[in-house]
Amino acid sequence: MPAPSVAAAPNASTPLLRDTWPEGRDDDDEATPVLEVPPSTVLVIMCTSWLGIFIAAMDATVVATLAGPISSDLRSLSTLSWIATAYLVGSAASQPLCGRLTDVLGRGPGLVASHALFASGNLACGLARGPHAMVLGRAVAGVGGGGLTCIAALLASDLIPLRRRGVFQGVANLWYGAGAMVGGVAGGLLYDRTALGWRWAFLAQVPPSVLCAAAAWLLVGGAVPPKQSDRSLLARIDYTGALLTVSFVVLLLLGLSAGVPWTHPLPLTAVPLALLLLAAFVWWEGRRAAQPIIPVRLLGDPTVLAACGISALSVGVMMAALFYVPLYLQVRGETATMAGVKLLCAPASMPLGAMAVGYTMTVTGRYVGLTAASILVMGAGVAVFTAQHDRSSHWLTYTGLFLLGGGYTGVLTTTQIACIAAVEHAQQAVVTSAMYLARSLGGTIGLAVASAVYQNALRTGLWQAFEGRPDAGEQIRRILDHLGYLEQLPPDWRAGATKAFMDAFHATWLAMLVWAVLNLVCVYPMKNHKLHSTLKR
Repeated sequence: MPAPSVAAAPNASTPLLRDTWPEGRDDDDEATPVLEVPPSTVLVIMCTSWLGIFIAAMDATVVATLAGPISSDLRSLSTLSWIATAYLVGSAASQPLCGRLTDVLGRGPGLVASHALFASGNLACGLARGPHAMVLGRAVAGVGGGGLTCIAALLASDLIPLRRRGVFQGVANLWYGAGAMVGGVAGGLLYDRTALGWRWAFLAQVPPSVLCAAAAWLLVGGAVPPKQSDRSLLARIDYTGALLTVSFVVLLLLGLSAGVPWTHPLPLTAVPLALLLLAAFVWWEGRRAAQPIIPVRLLGDPTVLAACGISALSVGVMMAALFYVPLYLQVRGETATMAGVKLLCAPASMPLGAMAVGYTMTVTGRYVGLTAASILVMGAGVAVFTAQHDRSSHWLTYTGLFLLGGGYTGVLTTTQIACIAAVEHAQQAVVTSAMYLARSLGGTIGLAVASAVYQNALRTGLWQAFEGRPDAGEQIRRILDHLGYLEQLPPDWRAGATKAFMDAFHATWLAMLVWAVLNLVCVYPMKNHKLHSTLKR
């Protein structure tokens, strides 16, 4: 594979208005060199990184489709949100560090390590005998999966001019959509048609991850050298900031997803402690960190702040839909396979939204209006969900998912470009990591809030339906722990339980709709920055 050449970065004698890169500096780092890689090599490198996106997307819809059956089999349906959010917590831990670590160690080794962690986490999930082992495996897989998606974006920043990156981002979303389409159906089929059930859905991901790690080692490592050769910089990476981030998220999850009333001591203690850790994180990043994972001065840019906020809210809405729409379908009596098939409507529209937005940005060089339009499409999808009930047409589900998926990838494409366009080239790795951290936190918090709304609404509805009946407490506990127990209830109990479930889902859709409206408000501060047509700005 041809080795990349490096174009000289500008220095103090370079005219300020010359058509080249500004002397972007991140603290006291050296200016970032320009990688000039042949187009054929760029294509090979990007396809290798997109394999990781494909696998991570496949994993997301596998788990979304099977989260209910997994939780039921492990007798822990009330901990469903932990199976979902553990992956995002792992991503939140790894993604802020990806930019700094792979600047020094190289993108290729970063991809290899990410694939190895992803495979190890899925192996642990496939062999898990209880909910705690499952949650731990999902967290390890999240560390790897977070690296896969973040490093793919970093490689795009290294190799592709900003004006053309919208199209490449659209192609990346094609891979994501393809993986998401395969994952949901494959997970359902493996659960319904094999003796090991959902375990095969995790174990089957291990061999492809190993093969992708080998491909990354052979094809990426030598073609994209590390940006920094001084390994002493590793000691300056903001590990404390990453630890504070993870601690904040875990405590917040404990408070929101414990499945206890809001007046219980656990949420009353955990949520304030989480907010204190968040304040400590902001103080550390602004005052003490030598190389902060999120430089506070970057968040002072209204476009960067708005783009990160929009991404966080959008991922929160999408994650809630991915996990609660299949559960809604299964409560209505669908098999895991059919729930996965119906979930295809979202990934089917994802490439369409991403490619349409990416092409429009390439032609016009503008993204603010596209962001608002994509958010409106997402909001329309969520609004359709609110019309669903236990006997509504499945076309409502199809339509809502299709709109949600298309709008979602449109938002991710525009906000990624907006963040990168608003900063100097030397800061692109850091702002990309910050964007992916915002997405992980948004997905985690969004899913935790949706879970809290759902669990409390369901528990309240079940008690309202069955209070005063013999063994009401035991029956409610069984319903909350095992989705299949609905089929074993007497008809009069089943009707009350089904209504409680539908009311809980409706409350969840309304919470998602509030997030979508807040998302639209966040567009206001965004500005259109110039999208350059070459790597030399």
